[in-house]
This record gives sequence, C-alpha cells and structure tokens, in this order.
Amino acid sequence: MRDYIMVTCEHGGNRIPVEYADLFRGWHAVLRTHRAYDAGALIMARDLAVVLRAPLVVSRVSRLLIDLNRSLSNRHAWSDLTRTLPSAEKQSLVLRHYAPYRGRVAALVAEGVAAGHRVLHLSSHSFTPVLDGRVRTADVGLLYDPARSGEVALATRWKNAFAEQAPELLVRRNYPYAGRNDGLTSFLRRRFSPGRYVGMEIELNQALVHAGARQWRQLRHAVITTLQAALR
Repeated sequence: MRDYIMVTCEHGGNRIPVEYADLFRGWHAVLRTHRAYDAGALIMARDLAVVLRAPLVVSRVSRLLIDLNRSLSNRHAWSDLTRTLPSAEKQSLVLRHYAPYRGRVAALVAEGVAAGHRVLHLSSHSFTPVLDGRVRTADVGLLYDPARSGEVALATRWKNAFAEQAPELLVRRNYPYAGRNDGLTSFLRRRFSPGRYVGMEIELNQALVHAGARQWRQLRHAVITTLQAALR
C-alpha cells in the first residue's frame, strides 16, 4: 500500500480579519507572541510540502480568533476575547474559518483513503521555549497516539534518524504535549482506521526558529532529511 502524504499548519499566522480589528484593538503586542501563532510552523510546513510534493493546507488566521486545532467543545478553542462573543458571532467564525479548514483536511484524507492509500498527515507546529516559568527541554517534539502502531513505528524511525543524522538536536516523543490530546489529528483518528490514517504532529522549539537564519535553515533541513530516512 503506497502512502499518500499531506501537510497542514493550523497556527501558521497571526492575521486578524478586518471585521474583527476593533475587537483586537490594543492586542497588537500579544499578536506577535506565541499566544497568537506558531512562529516558523508555516515555513516548515511549506518546506515539507515542496520536498515531499504533498498537498498543503494552512491557516494564517490567529488562533486567538478561533483555534483550528481544538474541538469546539474545548474552552481553549476560544480566546479571552472571543469566548464571550454572542452565539451568532461564534457560529459565524465557525462557518467562515473553522469548518472550511477542517472540512478541507478531512476531504483530503478521505480522498487518499478512497484511492486505496494509507494517508500520512504531518501537522506542523512550534512551541515557546519557556511556558509559565518552566523551560521546555527539547528541540523537536514528535506527537502521536501510542495506541496506533503505524504512528509508533514512524515516530521511532524518525527519532532514530535524528539520532544518526542530527545528534546535536534533542528529540522527544509526545513532548511538550501528549499526542492523544484534543487536536486535529485526534479528530481524524476517530474518523479513519489506524491502517488508513497516520497522524503526526511535529513541534519545533521557537528558540531555534529565532536563533538566526543559518541555524533555522539547518533545523528545517534536519527535519526533512530525517523524515525522508524514516519513510524509506
């Protein structure tokens, strides 16, 4: 069975649509932080899609408007500014941004499965190096569901490839978050069987994203070459 690879980036930007500009007045500084988007995640996603010749689905709208990587029942799908919006305005956000994005991703998975492929979904993210005063101790995180053998196998091969090709990078599995947490990959796992869908979130430490052009370029190269080795 041939793998069908696709790449997504749910937190690729900090854009606020013009119709919500007044709501975010005074939040310009926050929109430049990790609370608003995943720095570097969009560039990483684009690089992966180009090299792997994979379809790419991205969002540049800030997660402070609505978080595409959370279930709507999760309170963190909404920020402090949007959580108290009237129901009609929340529904408008869902219809304009949330539902089309998730629908497009789910449709791509379904198309791959219908064509007889196993779908490998790579979701590109990044994390702040310090959260609530605690330093995150990883350069790269590989997030997956330990109950799905295909995801375990890929994460193991990918981590081993990092150890061989880029031993200077500290790579941890299911860190700084658990791969089974609420997210887009978890949503898709409920819809597609383990034999047909393999979901993997890659998390890059933003300390390396902001370390300088050369180091940032080297990190992206390491991610791509180690993934290629894992896929072989």
